Amino acid sequence: RDGRGSAPGLLLLLVLPGGAWPSLGPPRRPCVQCCPPAWPPAAPGPYVRRSDGERWVQPPRMRPTIDVSILKGEKGETGVRGPSGRSGKEGPPGSRGLRGRKGQKGQAGLPGAACRRAYAAFSVGRREGLHSTDGLRAVPFDTELVNLDGAFDLASGRFLCAVPGVYFLSLNVHTWNYKETYLHIMCNREATAVLYAQPSERSVMQTQSLLLPLAAGDAVWVRLFHRDRDNAIYGEPGDLYITFSGHLVKPAAEL
Repeated sequence: RDGRGSAPGLLLLLVLPGGAWPSLGPPRRPCVQCCPPAWPPAAPGPYVRRSDGERWVQPPRMRPTIDVSILKGEKGETGVRGPSGRSGKEGPPGSRGLRGRKGQKGQAGLPGAACRRAYAAFSVGRREGLHSTDGLRAVPFDTELVNLDGAFDLASGRFLCAVPGVYFLSLNVHTWNYKETYLHIMCNREATAVLYAQPSERSVMQTQSLLLPLAAGDAVWVRLFHRDRDNAIYGEPGDLYITFSGHLVKPAAEL
């Protein structure tokens, strides 16, 4: 109204909350996802819905698949043996093993050639006496007792060694009354042993012996030493007073 009693007009604005009248506005459409989600979807539950108008149903049950190729089978047959490899380097020698048992006796071998025995021996004598004034140095001998292979020469009184080795030599003489006896057993030009007896009113037997190594070609003999006074050895035709002997004890090949 106006001032005369009329009422003023009122403008009323009503604010209504959205959704108070669903019939208002354009028709609603279902929400459709238009872009991929920013995170993976959650695992589905035991029940899923096939479509919007269908009911929830249980998904098919998943069964695990086992790859039989990874399972261990039965043991196969032994394969064909492969070729041998190359020989390796020779290793260091091992320690010495234990001593084995004694083996059986072997068969006898074929007979060998006959062994050649080495031997040498001589034994000679003199029946006649000898004086140093006779001018003889080497004592000659006139009686041959043993002379193998003719190695001893009676005239020169020398034994020539043909088989080298160790020899045993022996000289026996009878002294002369009131005269000196002085002799040497010689090897080549070297005196190896002496036989000596002083002058005496009685004559005696004197002996000298030794072992001597001889080489092939060595000469062994007896020397009557010449001195100012008479030097003599006794002898007579009936008996053998003067002897000189020698034999091989061991050849040089066996030494």
